[in-house]
Amino acid sequence: MTPPRTKRIAAPTLSVERSFAAAGHRFIAGCDEVGRGALAGPVSVGIVVVDLDAARSLPGVRDSKLLLPAHREALVPRIRRWSVACAVGHASAAEIDEHGLMAALRTAGARAWASVLDTVTPDAVILDGNHDWLSARPQGLLFETGGGAAPVEPARCTAPVHTRIKADLTCQSVAAASVLAKVERDARMVSLAAGHPAFGWDGNKGYATEAHRAAIDAAGPSEYHRKTWRLGRADGPGAARVESGG
Repeated sequence: MTPPRTKRIAAPTLSVERSFAAAGHRFIAGCDEVGRGALAGPVSVGIVVVDLDAARSLPGVRDSKLLLPAHREALVPRIRRWSVACAVGHASAAEIDEHGLMAALRTAGARAWASVLDTVTPDAVILDGNHDWLSARPQGLLFETGGGAAPVEPARCTAPVHTRIKADLTCQSVAAASVLAKVERDARMVSLAAGHPAFGWDGNKGYATEAHRAAIDAAGPSEYHRKTWRLGRADGPGAARVESGG
């Protein structure tokens, strides 16, 4: 019996990015986050800016969840050479606990954005998903669920942000941003694992595996856990969403 064929996922292209040229835009930023569903460690936001006057397709780039770790790591220097500017920003578990996840995402994005501005000011941003958590906005609005005001950042995104569901699968700049953020966040978790071996962060990268939850039950949460989240196995229904590799 012939095994069923595995459906191939088309590689992302620069078609969406190039569509912005009609509006006179030249520098387009792709943006994606990783770590949103983890129990420990930061949430991390990658931004990759392409120059529509010079950019050519970059072979091998995919959404980070579709790539093996070695492939992702090999892509990083290529992405840095290919882009006109790129950066990754992080918001810690403590900031997630204090300010809420959406405010922390915006903080991490602002840190990446400020770094990109050292080189270029993007004309527009393509953001993976259906909710714009990146744009500058007053504190205390919807989704700011933490107990305190969000931390003040030196530069928040003021360029037009265009949300796009599954942009990491279709837009090469967004896929590249996901790769940079994933590699940098994974490296942070591996580094932290050396001092906290019980939690297995070198393998699970802070995500909600059964073994990770069991270790939290046994040892209690560390300073790198999101303590406002439901962490251990005993918490049952309502535990934080598991995000597979993102």
